[in-house]
Amino acid sequence: MGTNTKIVSLTLFLFSILLLQSCLLASATDLLRIKLKKKPIDQKSHQTTKESLNFLAKKYGFLTGRLNGNTDIVSLKNYMNAQYFGEIGIGTPAQKFTVIFDTGSSNLWVPSSKCYFSISCYFHSKYSSSKSSTYVENGTSASITYGTGAISGFFSQDSVTVGDLVVKKQLFIEATKETSLVFLAAKFDGILGLAFKEISVGGVDPVWYNMVNQGLVKQKVFSFWLNRDADEGEGGELVFGGVDPNHFVGNHTYVNVTQKGYWEFDMGDVLIGKNSTGYCSKGCKAIADSGTSLLTGPTAIVAEINEQIGGTGVVSQECKMVVSQYGPEIIELLIAETSPSEVCSQIGLCSGYATENAIIKTVTDKGSDDTTCAICEMAVVWVQNQLRSNATQQKIMEYLNKLCNKLPSPMGESTVDCNTIPSMPNITFTIGGKKFTLKPNQYILKVGAGSVQECISGFTALDVPAPRGPLWILGDIFMGVYHTVFDYGNSAVGFAKAA
Repeated sequence: MGTNTKIVSLTLFLFSILLLQSCLLASATDLLRIKLKKKPIDQKSHQTTKESLNFLAKKYGFLTGRLNGNTDIVSLKNYMNAQYFGEIGIGTPAQKFTVIFDTGSSNLWVPSSKCYFSISCYFHSKYSSSKSSTYVENGTSASITYGTGAISGFFSQDSVTVGDLVVKKQLFIEATKETSLVFLAAKFDGILGLAFKEISVGGVDPVWYNMVNQGLVKQKVFSFWLNRDADEGEGGELVFGGVDPNHFVGNHTYVNVTQKGYWEFDMGDVLIGKNSTGYCSKGCKAIADSGTSLLTGPTAIVAEINEQIGGTGVVSQECKMVVSQYGPEIIELLIAETSPSEVCSQIGLCSGYATENAIIKTVTDKGSDDTTCAICEMAVVWVQNQLRSNATQQKIMEYLNKLCNKLPSPMGESTVDCNTIPSMPNITFTIGGKKFTLKPNQYILKVGAGSVQECISGFTALDVPAPRGPLWILGDIFMGVYHTVFDYGNSAVGFAKAA
């Protein structure tokens, strides 16, 4: 991994016991499809912050306010296997937006033309009520807080076009403030929530509810196919009102939704290779979430998995790279009495200097665009302290590497050696009494190519306290391998091998 290469660290479910497969399957010609497109991975793709992946991977640490005849197919775009999004329209005539179709939230929001003071609004499409003949004023304030940022604004009512379907009188949030750089870097304009009304901010009916209530779909089912081949242009499909049989093989295994809000269900044991982790042997809770890029689970299991696959904290690894390549030069500059505030700028990593406490906060709080600079500044502080004690260069380098090992990853992500992927163990989840296995090449996210390629573990830790947890979030990495059906009518989630 090159020290100047920035990566995007870079997140749909159901059950039906007696539902006949013929009731779920609509012919491909009957389906109204919304296609997902993919953005090719190139070097430019890496020049965005890691927060855009972190936002999707860890949105569950936040949640303030969210807990209190036809088919339609939405084509999804795939951004580096970390963001899947498709196009909708709002208003008459329809104003176009790209949105995350998120089964882990329930509201629709897009940037507003009245968003004046958030930079991210200027880089995304904005809804203008004055351009719509079907707009109805509401004005009730609304906000959603995520782990890496928040949006706030007010409710408005208008028609929402999804594929060929027009949902009338839909309440949605016009975002007038977006507080995080994650929204600036994101490849999507907003989010269309597909979870239950129980977690809808303001208690408004989600878009999916109104599709059902207005008779726009024959079956109370929607399903996801996510294409995990990042080199293909087609990102996947979201089918409203049915299931496309071309996107899975065999039969779906269905499990009941145990608590409405998220698409939550009971899950059994998790295995590393053929060995049980034991943690979920008596059962765990899980949710299927199209808006989470990775897989999250209890720290005890995720740590064990990442240890088995050789995972290393992203910040720790970047720290070691900075120390290896620039450590001796930092030492020489300080010995030559170069001002500490000038060291990192002289070696081309950044400019400026801060106190030790501020630097540590910078490393743990900022995205990857600032990480290399912040680590360099931190190394300067460490080297200064060692030089004061007359330590040798060898001892200083050893000390710096030890300190690198102590640095936490801001969002818990880990990298692995790409060359060791073939020797990594399979990871298996037990759902509905059946085993759903992920192979190493399926749970490792590859970013870049050649000498700058990085490999990211698909597992990140998230401890959700009781009674909500312990909880697994099966995001896009899992749903890309297993076609997922969200059966609203029978309150169930189904999984089958994706085709």
